[in-house]
Amino acid sequence: MADSYSEPDDLGTPSRTFSAPDGPLGWRGYDEARARARERTGEEESVVTALATIGGRETVVLSFEFRYLGGSLGERTGDRLEAAYTHARKHRLPVVSLIATGGSRMQEGMRALTQLQRVARQSALNRAAGLPQLAVLRDPTTGGGWATLGAAADVILALPGAQVGFAGSRVRPPDADPSAYTAEGQLAAGQIDAVVAPDRLRATLQRWLQLLGISGKLPATTVDPAPPPAALSPSGLPETGWDAVVRARASGRPRAEAYLRAYFDDREEISGDRCGGLDPGIRCGFGRREGRTIAFAAQCGTATRPAGFRTAARLVRLADRLGIPVLTLVDTPGAANDPAAEHAGAGAAIADTFAALATARVPVTSLLIGEGGSGGALALAAPDRLWATPDSYFSVIAPELAAAILKRDETQIHSTADQLRIRPQDLLELGVIRGIVPPA
Repeated sequence: MADSYSEPDDLGTPSRTFSAPDGPLGWRGYDEARARARERTGEEESVVTALATIGGRETVVLSFEFRYLGGSLGERTGDRLEAAYTHARKHRLPVVSLIATGGSRMQEGMRALTQLQRVARQSALNRAAGLPQLAVLRDPTTGGGWATLGAAADVILALPGAQVGFAGSRVRPPDADPSAYTAEGQLAAGQIDAVVAPDRLRATLQRWLQLLGISGKLPATTVDPAPPPAALSPSGLPETGWDAVVRARASGRPRAEAYLRAYFDDREEISGDRCGGLDPGIRCGFGRREGRTIAFAAQCGTATRPAGFRTAARLVRLADRLGIPVLTLVDTPGAANDPAAEHAGAGAAIADTFAALATARVPVTSLLIGEGGSGGALALAAPDRLWATPDSYFSVIAPELAAAILKRDETQIHSTADQLRIRPQDLLELGVIRGIVPPA
């Protein structure tokens, strides 16, 4: 997986010794169990820490040895993890965690459980320092290892069929659906970013580390904005408001996938809102363009669901922490407004997306590539840095709905569209957009 690796002295060699036999609780047989684990694995603890070069990036790697007491976390494990995170901060390195654990070590009781607080603090310090954290979930990843090292990572990958969940197999409800505790189940629930086959894992980690990197720049002052993509449609502008609507709704119009493919040389995507939701109508991730990384959040022409807004907000905040500029592609008839969307917190999700863009220190560039339906579209539109393609429109509300609310008959929909001034040239004259992008 790594191009090379080493084990420097300051990367977590266990320094803690237990003065009393059988550990802090005096758990009978604990010393013998650890001796057998050392003989079986050749390791002194359940976590091995190392420096590795992956995809040309020096990286701190934390690798769990499940055969050592089930990869459980104890006090000496906490020592190793804290030292590794500290080394990563000192030398500004990313952290990759290869996790396989059943949770906290029962033979050390609460002394073991409190190691989760240490790990959570170290992860938070690295996050605040703008250092990326990647996790690979192996089989099994349960308990505190999932709830700290795993779920707290910026990008979460998992091996196929891996057992993933807070509850281990012996403590779940007897009637629990086993698929909910798998990598595939967690992916479907928006909790992880991808399930990656073992033969693809090395290349995937290399791409992610090359994309996220370490810029070391101050986001507010030195990051150049992403250039807006060129239009993939003809340059002629619509004559009427309704013409603009028809062109934006045309089934053959270029969508997000076409724009992302034309804009980026290579890209990787994140998935899910980490709250149990997934929206296939939005694409988020990081791509490489002309030698630098740009984050992207792209609506795909469908009504955006709460999970989509939350995923976009997660993407923007991650890019902001890492000093990476953002590109958003705006294309939606509006936010989903069915009962399920309301129950899932549509209002709060949209508000959070507005807040993420409004407070981002890195520059956010937006391109309207199709429908701009009300607040659902505006939530992903960068303030003061929005462009439009010739086959797009932006409206406070769909012309049909405006006519209905104003109690106009259907024959007045076209004139209503004109009155709303939704064409790209109208938006430019009104000062809503910076410009209309031409074809390449």
